[in-house]
Amino acid sequence: MIDIELGLEDVARTRFAISPLWEVVASVRVLKGADEHGLHRTWVEQVRRRLAAADLDLEPLFDLVPVPTRSPWAGCVPGFICPPPTTPLPSLDVELATVRATPPALLHTTAEVPPARMAALRADPAAELGRLADVMETYWELALAPYWSRILTLLEGDIRYRAGRLVEGGAQHLFADLDPQVTWAAGTLHLEHRTVRGGRRLDGRGLLLVPSAFVWPRVFSVLDEPWQPSLRYPPNAVGTLWHRRSATVSDALAGVLGRSRATLLTELTAPASTTGLARRTGMTPGGVSQHLKALRTAGLVSAHRAGREVLYARTRTGEIVVEAAGAGSPPSTAHG
Repeated sequence: MIDIELGLEDVARTRFAISPLWEVVASVRVLKGADEHGLHRTWVEQVRRRLAAADLDLEPLFDLVPVPTRSPWAGCVPGFICPPPTTPLPSLDVELATVRATPPALLHTTAEVPPARMAALRADPAAELGRLADVMETYWELALAPYWSRILTLLEGDIRYRAGRLVEGGAQHLFADLDPQVTWAAGTLHLEHRTVRGGRRLDGRGLLLVPSAFVWPRVFSVLDEPWQPSLRYPPNAVGTLWHRRSATVSDALAGVLGRSRATLLTELTAPASTTGLARRTGMTPGGVSQHLKALRTAGLVSAHRAGREVLYARTRTGEIVVEAAGAGSPPSTAHG
């Protein structure tokens, strides 16, 4: 059990952020076996095929994200590969720039990382950190970018929910249902932990709360300097993330976009290719391609190359439009 003491200044500085870089690291853990409950099975099956087809060397990243085992340190992640964000929603490029600029003095970890990998990092930090960042960027494009609007919708929904809890009842109300592993009492946040014990003082640095799609059922903490004290926790309704929702086309949406384009936008509950959309909707591949081009021009759909195919996904704007029209949207306040 870790007891995190929050003074008045810490409570005043408690804030939220979303970290694309952390989702890279947390999702690699899932691919390496951390999803024992199968919450992300749909995503894992799709992404494993895509990564295999791309035939990439992902070892610089995968070596630094330990495989879950019975070892007490197997769940640890090196802090230097995913430092807490300094702004509420940094771009991946900004976070990767921080990784590339990591001071050599911070290249250490208690995690179970191959000694050869750490030796290479210390021998030539600039080259190896640059290589790591490049691999992270490529992995992001294949494994997360096509799904990011959906993930971001979930994470932002959780932050809105938590903000409402804070307004309703202050810090005690905010932390009351953050996660079963977290409890709040008399200015102290109690965090269940498998290996670390004792008290921690934040000394006015505040606490950063980072909802993460890929951490359930764990809560990850960052409490050691020089990092910003942080908790990475499962968001509200995470259990609904990969549910295939009914693709019922809203008449209101069809009235604005046309029936075919509204159908395609509604069908994109998960990234899909032109061929896949044609098969599901009964449209010709050529017709699907033309409609997707129009939706992409309007900023409702994005395209992501995944090996030899192109996957289309709703953008954040597309998610909002579908939700506002009442078609294919996830529940915003359900608990997962």
